[in-house]
Amino acid sequence: MQTSIAKDNYNEATELRALFETQLKELYWAEGVMGNMLKGIIVQATSKDLVQLLEKHTEQTRGHIMRLEDVFYATGTTRQELPYEALQCLIKEAEGLIHTTQQGVVRDAGIIAVLQKIKHYEIACYGTIRAYAIALREESIIMLLEQTLEEEKGMDLLLTGIAESHINIEAADKEI
Repeated sequence: MQTSIAKDNYNEATELRALFETQLKELYWAEGVMGNMLKGIIVQATSKDLVQLLEKHTEQTRGHIMRLEDVFYATGTTRQELPYEALQCLIKEAEGLIHTTQQGVVRDAGIIAVLQKIKHYEIACYGTIRAYAIALREESIIMLLEQTLEEEKGMDLLLTGIAESHINIEAADKEI
């Protein structure tokens, strides 16, 4: 079920350009929220590997925001944030996880899981907006979007690597 915000945005989208602009505004909001969220999550994580990765991703997220600002400028789109309800739900999930788990490897495993859900959302959105940019012949921004898409995919793989190499195993060992 969509919210009235989402319905209004997509009901107005009678052209691919409008879908592109809506996606751009949602991504801009998402990256801003992600940057703030990462700062709070870093202090909740205990794994050195995870903390270092989240610190790196905080820096990457700043770059993502700057690239999106370049996309706004290059396409003549008004720079604006547009909240996206699905991501708001994932943010609430992350907050709930932190409040219902003790600091340690179990919480770290949960943090990774929620962050990967967010990464998958971002990967889908960047892939979609890149495809729109290609169709709209916005050649000047395609590389910017591809760069961010690849960084999001890379972060997802790194999160998987940390989870599978030790965090999930350590969390499971706590149950024995």
